[in-house]
Amino acid sequence: MPKDPANQLQPQIPEISGKSFQAESRSHYVSTIPASRPLCLRCLRPATACWCAGLAPIETTTRVVFLQHPREAKVAIGTARIAHLGLARSELHEGIEFADHPRVAELVASPGTALLFPGEGALAPDALEHPPETLLVIDGTWPQARKMMALNPALRALPRIGFMPRRPGNYRIRREPAAHCVATVEAVVEVLAAFGLTDSQLAPLLGAFDSMVERQLAATAARVEPRRQCLRAPDPWWMSAAMPDFEALWPELVVVAAEANTHRRGSDVPGLPELIQLAATRLATGETFHAFLAPRRPLAVNAARHLEVPEEALRNGRSVESVLTEWDRFVGPEGRLVGWGDFSWTLLAREGWQPEQAPIDLRLVAAHRLKRRPGAVGDAVRAIGGKANGVPAAPGRAGRVLPALAEFIQVLLAEKRAASAS
Repeated sequence: MPKDPANQLQPQIPEISGKSFQAESRSHYVSTIPASRPLCLRCLRPATACWCAGLAPIETTTRVVFLQHPREAKVAIGTARIAHLGLARSELHEGIEFADHPRVAELVASPGTALLFPGEGALAPDALEHPPETLLVIDGTWPQARKMMALNPALRALPRIGFMPRRPGNYRIRREPAAHCVATVEAVVEVLAAFGLTDSQLAPLLGAFDSMVERQLAATAARVEPRRQCLRAPDPWWMSAAMPDFEALWPELVVVAAEANTHRRGSDVPGLPELIQLAATRLATGETFHAFLAPRRPLAVNAARHLEVPEEALRNGRSVESVLTEWDRFVGPEGRLVGWGDFSWTLLAREGWQPEQAPIDLRLVAAHRLKRRPGAVGDAVRAIGGKANGVPAAPGRAGRVLPALAEFIQVLLAEKRAASAS
């Protein structure tokens, strides 16, 4: 009589409960769950699709820490767990906001920590004088990753690393937004290679990844039954735990629009775009804030025309210190900034100002509500039945953005109240 496979398990089964995990150097475990396929308790895949049998943790000078969106944690073909199991001393933490996460807060506060995320100011890994002691890696879809960046100001303040991959990605079982986008494990391999690890050292990581891809493609090709379809209607936007409760937050909401002194790429003017106009409205009271800031570097040739304000107003702007002092009083400790994207609070952060409360990226909310890219804020307002013709709250383009932001939130609240009343 054959032995029950469940009775042949080693006693040191790795713990997989909880929201944070440490990489293990363990043998390969397979358990049988009643009425289900045998499951590998290390890679959490069916035994027939296991990719971790030959994956031994690689020692690295840089500790890699994955910050994984909870929804990505449920994706069976995600790759962060491949990298996590394949890197010694690596860590994986699930969440969206990490301000109250003690371990992540400890790592963010360390001077040797950097963030792997593309964008302005990101340095190529081979351009660094020394590899960072800790590399934080956001794991999720691009919309999820951008939301996590928006909700975690401390992450945005970290030194940032970005790169262009040496080869096309092999993530053929999942749609990527652009040809240069790669899977999380591929991105980590690119960076560690730039930090000095050899291709042979990193080969097990890509080998496990390629194995998962090939197995998934083979399983898809062998499928004979029709694809399952979800007939359940999607929940309304306000039922999502990721959406802010605008009704409860209404007294604290401050819609904000900031403009920058930006020179064209290739210009010989050094430095990053700087804040030169700041406008905001507190929704509960209608109070407004507006200020021009004097340029600290040469004013861009088309800045006034682009911002739709007089050039003289920009050149005669106030000092950064005086504007930010007044701005800090206006927002207050409870103010919750709401912007279209994270551009406004990114500019403020460059000037040394950080909000007490995590800002809200209304563009992400709009994408969730519209189930597509929302475009400009005025277009998004009209797409949900608004008019987007409110009275500007400040001069120029920034002044037109504020009433559109306010109207978008008001239309969303009206939708929710109407649905609750029906």
